[in-house]
Amino acid sequence: MLFSDFEMSQRLERAEGFACVQQAEARRRHSPTSGAAWIECGGAYAVFDGIDSPCTQTFGLGLFEALTHTSLETIESFFHERGAPVFHEVSPFAGVETLTLLCERNYRPIEMTSILYQPVTQPAAVFPDGVTVRVSGPEEADLWSRINTSGWAHDHPELETILLELGAVMASREQTVSFLAEIDGQPRAAGAMCLHEGVALFAGAATLAEFRGRGLQSALLRERMRYAFEHGCDLAMMGAMPGSNSQRNAERNGFQIAYTRTKWQLSN
Repeated sequence: MLFSDFEMSQRLERAEGFACVQQAEARRRHSPTSGAAWIECGGAYAVFDGIDSPCTQTFGLGLFEALTHTSLETIESFFHERGAPVFHEVSPFAGVETLTLLCERNYRPIEMTSILYQPVTQPAAVFPDGVTVRVSGPEEADLWSRINTSGWAHDHPELETILLELGAVMASREQTVSFLAEIDGQPRAAGAMCLHEGVALFAGAATLAEFRGRGLQSALLRERMRYAFEHGCDLAMMGAMPGSNSQRNAERNGFQIAYTRTKWQLSN
């Protein structure tokens, strides 16, 4: 049985940090003048994927090395030199000392995320009638991005442009596998998964608004779980807004909450 503990948090946070590093690497290949970059400092990954990118932040702060003023100054300079705000995703396992230091340096919490996990097992491939899920190829990157963006932008139309750009880069990341869920052969939902040292990070799942409630997200979860099982992963993870439909759907499919992570921003 897997328990939520310090070692698990290290694995989960490193997997998500790795995905963001690969996002910056893909951005640099996709757009060499973007300035995308990353560093490792104090055991954490600091990633710049563009000023407005949700990947522009750190992961693993305080989990692999004790946080110090010196390492924070280095990380803050990394973001300031690129004109970006400073964000840290911080696991509660980073400890009170890490949070105290952030408060001393004028950070404030701005967001919380439920980090969910479950052991990887081979699921039953049972989908609703007419629903299929498949891995999408590199030649379908634009299709995957359009489906994913349309699903998310229905609720957040102001983010359509950045989501379309983000999706196109995400579909070309190393160690990331893209999936399409179809109804009668027509793509209606999209999801992705990044693999890192036995951890399968489920991310980027969205369904076209008019096809919600048809079991597509559950089908995407099960097919990604099957893929993770076949590729030797032992731990699956995902993040969701606390109490959201995404969290409830994940829990219905066997995920449980490992911990609640807090996002901190450096105040001006």
